[in-house]
Amino acid sequence: MRILILGATGLVGRHTLARALADTRIRQVIAPSRRSLASHPKLVNPVAQQIESLLHEADHWPLDALICAMGTTIGTAGSKEAFRHVDYELPLAFAGRAVRQGAKALALVSSPGASLTLPLYYNRTKGELERDIQGLGYTSLTIVRPGMIGGDRKEFRLAERLVLPVAAALRPLLPKGLWINPAERIADILVDAVIAQTQGLHRIASRDVVEYRD
Repeated sequence: MRILILGATGLVGRHTLARALADTRIRQVIAPSRRSLASHPKLVNPVAQQIESLLHEADHWPLDALICAMGTTIGTAGSKEAFRHVDYELPLAFAGRAVRQGAKALALVSSPGASLTLPLYYNRTKGELERDIQGLGYTSLTIVRPGMIGGDRKEFRLAERLVLPVAAALRPLLPKGLWINPAERIADILVDAVIAQTQGLHRIASRDVVEYRD
């Protein structure tokens, strides 16, 4: 099968790309990025500083599935508008093109706080993406809502640097829904979901990530 991975340079995206390239059931991975990725016989890596400039190419990528691990924060993006562009506009635009090119399955990394009713801009944007992705026509849709994500993140996030060590130390005392979600396990869920292509909408919460394959 052929899959498109968005956000392949991020924490979850890097693990997802590695897992997909190692899986013999996947014969081609298309991973657009702003900087070149390590070469691999199965990898097609369109590179552009502005990812949206690759949208026209996406109209010519035959696909079976899409994995979206693209995301940022308002602080990193610099403004609400820039954040929305990365976390809503680009995923929705690529997802629309992917389904027109034959993709039947989509696996999306969202947020546990995704909501259409909460007043917080971050949460509402995530909720709008979840809502609008569902209207694109995918027969299999998996939405993963991880809690705290564990792994070597290249991007500095102060809150995670402060909270993750505390969460790790308190793990025996915390309910599973508050445990750290390893990025590798999230990647396994995403890749397994698009390969299985189980029909319908599937929501994976933080507790489900912790218990996956345990």
